[in-house]
Parts: sequence; structure tokens; C-alpha cells
Amino acid sequence: MKTSDHTQHGTHRASVFTSVDHRTAVAAETARFVATIKDTDLTAAVPSCPGWTLADLVKHTGSVQRWFSVLLRTRIQEPPRKREVDLRLPDQEDGYADWLAESATVAADAFAATDPDLPMWAWGADQHARFWARRMLFETLLHRADAELALGRRPAIDRPLAVDGIDEFLVNLPFATFFAPKVADLRGPDKTLRFRVTDGDEVWVVRLRPDGFGLDTAHPPTAAADATVQGTAADLLLLVYGRLPYEAEALAHEGDEQLLTHWFANSAF
Repeated sequence: MKTSDHTQHGTHRASVFTSVDHRTAVAAETARFVATIKDTDLTAAVPSCPGWTLADLVKHTGSVQRWFSVLLRTRIQEPPRKREVDLRLPDQEDGYADWLAESATVAADAFAATDPDLPMWAWGADQHARFWARRMLFETLLHRADAELALGRRPAIDRPLAVDGIDEFLVNLPFATFFAPKVADLRGPDKTLRFRVTDGDEVWVVRLRPDGFGLDTAHPPTAAADATVQGTAADLLLLVYGRLPYEAEALAHEGDEQLLTHWFANSAF
């Protein structure tokens, strides 16, 4: 993987390329997820995914891993017209933890057979096979965090993964309208929203325009922004995914309150 060379004033800027080994991290995050839900009552509700139980969370995560693996193995070059995957889901929920572990093995086999730099269709910014490994990682990591939150635990998220996850989210969000239609409402009269980590020097600036929004890599990170939210990388990752409100005690915010409200009402998926 390439590393970002977008730096300014000593502050790391957003890039679709990272130094995180997404393939290895998928396996590690799945193992953490499995350990979290092993021998747990899977009928428990998941407050951060309203209407879901832990069983639903596990089924969704394993299904995503197996579906993305199919896309990788077939080297898909256009949007898929159907989604038919042999999930091999156990009849009983007490087999779900082992099934999720097996899903990561299915993914590892697909990764091993696919060059990450292979051109492929993807719904996001990076039209290569590596997009799907990166996307799979954060589907897995966030839902592992959801499981921990449901069990009353504070999720521990490795800082490099959190930084990469914030970047992955913000880079791809403008392309997400087909499954997150509220994203289309993220427009504004040239407004800037800054995300700043407090346990590192990474900064992302999003610019809302009348015709849409996107990362503004030309905006100096020390220049004024209309609104700013800051916190640790782990907390900012939970924030952008809607698992923490921007008013949370772990975060600090300043600037245009209406802009913040508008962004967070329309950006999470």
C-alpha cells in the first residue's frame, strides 16, 4: 500500500492510500468480534443499530465479508445486478460465532487470490480491489464496536485504524447516496467543517458547496473553518459513523452549530 504524501504545516491530510494492512486487519478485527460475542446471548438489542439484535449484527457482518469476497473473486467491473451469495449460515444462533470466524477465512482466501491494485468497479472513490478490503475492514470494525457497546463496554480502537477509518469514511461519503439518500442533502453556501484528532496531527476539512460536498485538501489545516470537531481518532471515528453525538463529553466542538447539526443529521450510514 502507498502512504499519503499530502501534508501541510506538519499536518497529515486525507488520501485514499494508507499504510494500514487492511487484509490483516480484517482477520484481527473479526477475531476480536468473535471473542466479544462468543457465549453471549445473541438476542440482546444493539442500541447503535436500532431494531437489530447481536445475531443480526453478526449475520450482517459475515454476509458483507462473504459478499465482498464474491466481488473480489469475480473481479467485478460494473455494478452488480444481483446479490446471490451462499452464506452457509448455521440453523442455530449458537453457531454464529464460528460462522463469523469462517467468514474471515473466506475473505482471506479472496484477498490471497486478488492483486490489491487490480482495477475493479467499486462504489467509492478508489476503483481497485483494495477498495473492498478497506471497506470490509471498517464494516467489521464498526460492528465489532457496536457489539461491545451493546454489552456495555467501551470499544478500544487502534489509533492507526481509527485514522484510516475516518479518512475512508470522508473520502467515500460523497458516493454513498444510493444507499444513504440523506447524503444528497449535504450542501451549503461554501461552508467548511474541520475534523481534528487530539492524539495525533491529522486534520480533514470538508467543504459544503451549493452543488454538493467533498474533502478540501487545499484548505490549510490551521486556517479558519466554519465549524470544528475534535477528539481522539477513536472517538472521531465513532462520531462520523453516528455512534457518538458531537456534543459528547469526549469531544469538543466550536463554530457554526447549524452546520454541525446539518452535517450529522445527514452524513451517518
